[in-house]
Amino acid sequence: MHIPDGYLSPATCAVFYGVMAPAWYLASKKTEKTLGVKGLPLMALGAAFTFVIQMFNFPVPGGTSGHMAGGAVLGIVLGPWAAIMAMSLTLGLQALFFGDGGILAFGANCFNMALVMPVSAYVVFKVVASGEAGAFRRFFGAALAAYIAVNLAALATGIELGLQPLIAHTAEGRALYAPYPLNIAVPAMALPHLLFFGVVEALATAMVVSYVLKMGIFVEAGRKASLRPLLVFVGVLIALVPIGLIAAGTPWGEWGKEELGQLLGYVPSGVERFEGAWKGVLPDYGQGSGRKALLYVLSALGGSVLLVAVVYAWSRLWKK
Repeated sequence: MHIPDGYLSPATCAVFYGVMAPAWYLASKKTEKTLGVKGLPLMALGAAFTFVIQMFNFPVPGGTSGHMAGGAVLGIVLGPWAAIMAMSLTLGLQALFFGDGGILAFGANCFNMALVMPVSAYVVFKVVASGEAGAFRRFFGAALAAYIAVNLAALATGIELGLQPLIAHTAEGRALYAPYPLNIAVPAMALPHLLFFGVVEALATAMVVSYVLKMGIFVEAGRKASLRPLLVFVGVLIALVPIGLIAAGTPWGEWGKEELGQLLGYVPSGVERFEGAWKGVLPDYGQGSGRKALLYVLSALGGSVLLVAVVYAWSRLWKK
């Protein structure tokens, strides 16, 4: 779901930056009021959790792979405003340091995963698990919220990619950016999430949310709870992150120009021009190196620590 640069036209990228700019501003102001300084440790750990959990790739039929997004967890635990900022900061770090998702496409990726996903999950969970909800209703509410949210984000991604051949093509009809039209891009994104990724996201989200709600580790708990269990949980995920290297295959719509050229027989000029313009400090989390397992763990650890620092650095802007 991380759209690389070159798959969206510059005009499309500009539109989504325009959409996200007021969303980021409003979310930042709302987070300052609803979360406050006392809630920053939870927000920082939540951002670190989503960063690490997205490194657990797993294979799916057809030779592609995918991972849990984690946006629903943030939406339910942090609330929609802090979730928008936490996921946006995560996506920004992924793009800048690891080349995971494009710089030009950052606005679109944030719209899909930092706006659509956590906000829709928050709304669904509030509707299903409102009032004095018991453990089962909270579990079911979190699962349903995550399933709906990740499928909405996948649908949005498919539409964005599928529109590109219509709005940007040569006189001969050859796509300049993402090459597959709506009738291919939407099913390619929607069906795997409806049948597989959505189920994984739902179950994992329900288990994590049930745990943090039971421990009182969420913004609306109304009482102070120790974050040590969540810190230990993130640490365990970091240690286990090499499991994510087992999956082979590139997620649909995230191919490099060489792989895309093999699939199409040509490389769209926009992909040729923009793909790889910024590769990141450690491209692809070091998977292209000889010590990819070690670098993958170090990427997870370093990225998590850096995200915590970025969250606190971002909070310093509140009073400026």
